[in-house]
Amino acid sequence: MDRVKGKVVLITGAASGVGRENALLLAAEGAKVVLTDVNEEGVQALAKEIGDNAYALVHNIASEGDWQRVVVAALERFGRIDVLVNNAAILAMGTIESTTLEDWQRIQRINAEGYFLGCKYGVQAMKQHGGAIINMASLAALAGMAHFCAYSASKGAVTALTRSVAAHCKQQRYNIRCNSVHPDGILTPMVMNLMAQTGGAAEVKVEGDPMARMCMPKDIANLVLFLASDESRFINGSELRIDNGQLSIDS
Repeated sequence: MDRVKGKVVLITGAASGVGRENALLLAAEGAKVVLTDVNEEGVQALAKEIGDNAYALVHNIASEGDWQRVVVAALERFGRIDVLVNNAAILAMGTIESTTLEDWQRIQRINAEGYFLGCKYGVQAMKQHGGAIINMASLAALAGMAHFCAYSASKGAVTALTRSVAAHCKQQRYNIRCNSVHPDGILTPMVMNLMAQTGGAAEVKVEGDPMARMCMPKDIANLVLFLASDESRFINGSELRIDNGQLSIDS
């Protein structure tokens, strides 16, 4: 218990799925959590569930103005930001032939540009005292996935951005670590809705199957907790896979 006691953690996409699990676990381990999402009702309900150590804000991560407002509000509420979890994202299918330019630009705007803005303003908020940035990427950034062209590219951008931020902060002696997390599949509402559309939801196996490719949101939250804590003080610029060895099989 208390592995992140006293830390202030800003989590995007906190209303459901992985973001929600991150918030619940980090708060249980002593953190004050700033919860942001475009889903105002969901994020407010989660903050109420957690209690006084939670603060909910509506937040479109693709908006620079929203990032500026959210960071200022978090600093006014809790006095500092120690950890940023860039978690909010959208998932859409499409091959190089079927993806439209509009689809491509929408996914990059949220998944890549949104994380760039988070890192930019997160570093600004943390550079005086240090901290940690945790970027949710994907196995799609590391392995070829034909049906996720734009999504894979956006997460590839996040992966490269993570290394760049880590290098910059180290060279500037900011004591800010930046790492990326790379799941294969996660059983979240977003993923299950997509699988239902393609008829794959009935085939999902998690427990007891050594070949399982779908993890639970709590599996991600456990790694996020470690990366947010001082236990991971020497892990920086790393790509951490949660894929049950799938990339080893694919390669």
